[in-house]
Amino acid sequence: MEKISQYFNISLLTRGFFIALSGSIFIYMSYFGVENRFLETLLALLFFTLLLIGDKKTWFWSGFFIGIFWFYWIGISFIHYKHPLATPFIDFIIALIYAFEFWLFAMCSEKVASISNISSSIFKALSLLIMSYIHPFGFNWFKPELVLVHSYFGVDKLSFVLVLIGIYILTIKKSPHINRVGFILLALITLTFAYNSSKTYIIKNSSKSTILVSSYIQVEKKWRQEYLRPQVRGALNSINLAIKKEAKLVVLPESVLPIFLNKSPKLLEIIKSYSQKIDIIIGSLYLTSKGQNRNSAYFFHKGEYKLANKIVLVPFGESNPLPNWASKIVNRIFFDGAPDYTPASKASNFIIDKKEYRVGVCYEGTSERLYEDNPKRLILISNDGWFHPSTEATLQRLLLEYYARKYGTTIWHSINMEPSYIIKVKGG
Repeated sequence: MEKISQYFNISLLTRGFFIALSGSIFIYMSYFGVENRFLETLLALLFFTLLLIGDKKTWFWSGFFIGIFWFYWIGISFIHYKHPLATPFIDFIIALIYAFEFWLFAMCSEKVASISNISSSIFKALSLLIMSYIHPFGFNWFKPELVLVHSYFGVDKLSFVLVLIGIYILTIKKSPHINRVGFILLALITLTFAYNSSKTYIIKNSSKSTILVSSYIQVEKKWRQEYLRPQVRGALNSINLAIKKEAKLVVLPESVLPIFLNKSPKLLEIIKSYSQKIDIIIGSLYLTSKGQNRNSAYFFHKGEYKLANKIVLVPFGESNPLPNWASKIVNRIFFDGAPDYTPASKASNFIIDKKEYRVGVCYEGTSERLYEDNPKRLILISNDGWFHPSTEATLQRLLLEYYARKYGTTIWHSINMEPSYIIKVKGG
């Protein structure tokens, strides 16, 4: 108990809160439409510096508050599942998971440092690199280098390594071989090599040739039978409007048709007929011949359709990462006993107007798997209604900006409950 009590004092809580805040402000700045490359660069450097010099207790509370600042919105989904009392409990559990992850890495770093007589800051820097690949329950939205997304530095792993090396050099206290000015110059040179001029630009308006539809259907209504006809009518009206504008492609959000579209022959034929005039990408469900549920993007072209089935499923929301017996209990309690979806084995590419596009559905757009082979164009459809209103959509966009910068990919994003947009990258 005495060891545990050492973690509970105002100084530690304040330090952890401030470190987490420095590594989270970029999310809230973006939420309010504020972007300042210089300030966000300074905050990123401050965040990593304070972590490298912090001890395991500081890392525990930093992780705890990171869990809250970055992911408090996860609990909001339980309100939509009619379990509002679960919201604070879920958020607390998430905060503890990240607190334990941070503490474990810091503790291991300090143990190895004490044995090897090497600075623990080196192992803590290595820990930050490893944390990009460690995803509790398969949830991969925490990437330490994401704080660099609007900075002057690159977001690739080499740039991240150079940033951490530069910071480590600045934290070295003294050396008989080199003076303080030398350390500063060496650190600045290292950070200079991490510089990257690429920058993302968010375009809110659809282009003349491509219409990105934004829908605003609350999730409480989306799956109720009495709201099905208005949703279908709204989707068809959006397609008609795009045809009148003489667009070549119209993109509608994830599950904008909350049905198994391949089992709705009349509606299928209507959309096929529209596709004689315009290419259509629309989100709906797909039921396989084996009875498997798939979350899909349907691509209609000249009276035919192809599928982009989701390859990366949302942990718990679409696929339960727990053992089978525990998975059934959780699904029964929180998700009305709904069965898990089945993922596809590989991403789908379509030729649209003589250009190749990769097509993805929501969560997988923030996964490395969708960017294999460096696709230059990505069309993504999402339903952000489960976490509305919150910073979830902002964090999703920041992650998409991260991947856009990392792979040079232009992203077209059609969303339910948020304005749609295009992400373009310039420079680099």
